[in-house]
Amino acid sequence: MRMPNRYHRCLLLGIVTWALLGSRILLAQELNCTVTIDASQLNTAQIAERQIFADMKNAITQFMNTRKWTNDQFTPAERINCNIVFTLLQSPGIGVFVGTAQVQSSRPVYGTGYESVVLSFVDRELQFNYVQSQPMDFNENTFSSNLTSMLSFYAYVILGLDYDSFSKLGGTPLLQRAFNIATTAQEAQERGWKPFEDTRNRYWLIENLMSQQMLPFREGLYTYHRLVLDDFNKDLDKSRAQLLEVLTQIKQVNQLKPGAVLVNTFFDTKADELISIFSEASPMDKQKAYNLLVEMDPTKTDKYRRITQ
Repeated sequence: MRMPNRYHRCLLLGIVTWALLGSRILLAQELNCTVTIDASQLNTAQIAERQIFADMKNAITQFMNTRKWTNDQFTPAERINCNIVFTLLQSPGIGVFVGTAQVQSSRPVYGTGYESVVLSFVDRELQFNYVQSQPMDFNENTFSSNLTSMLSFYAYVILGLDYDSFSKLGGTPLLQRAFNIATTAQEAQERGWKPFEDTRNRYWLIENLMSQQMLPFREGLYTYHRLVLDDFNKDLDKSRAQLLEVLTQIKQVNQLKPGAVLVNTFFDTKADELISIFSEASPMDKQKAYNLLVEMDPTKTDKYRRITQ
């Protein structure tokens, strides 16, 4: 049975699924992940057989989309849309790749054809070994592969944030699993899992998500998506007022944890959407939104100025 925290997705998409499938209920895995492998910056002399990248793409896609990540039942139409873009910059050894990964996920806005981006995160510490046609095994309690640990970590982060957007703190069990993967991966030789390596890596992303100080931020994700976006057209002024409260909550969190990667990631993800929402607000709400956004995300001041113009 579908969990209550996802009932709006069930209501919106289940009708479509029923219409397409008749009385048959088909169940699917949770993720609908599109994988892109960009190896254009690698020296072709480094890679003897470039067919490996097609094989890599297929293997990662299968790993993300065919594995059952939760005990919940999803119909095909309910799967969470996400994508991962691997940009490979170096290949220092046979089957060894270094680069970056852009991880993005979205969720539908109730009653519209619009999908709101929930997560957009750049992993700057991508490093993994890949052997063509080798099975991609994963055990949550044992570190065996940096690639499968990283993919599983992001699968649970995507799921956790998606569940948070439908139910207040509803993604906690899934984020806990991502935290467990990060803890187990502390023994990895590859970078990205340890607190002293960087301030914007996997460790700090899940540390922020599990921090008690950041709970108001996660609660704000529910208000933002479920109470503001899903009901936006019912009462525009009320929705914008609620969103200003969310931004005020994030400001308080930002004061407790200045420079937190989760807050920075939120504004990287939501800047354009926030500008769109407040551009048609009252002059007073426009100014409030602009002041809050510029204070917390000053690097985008020129961009946010579009709200008040």
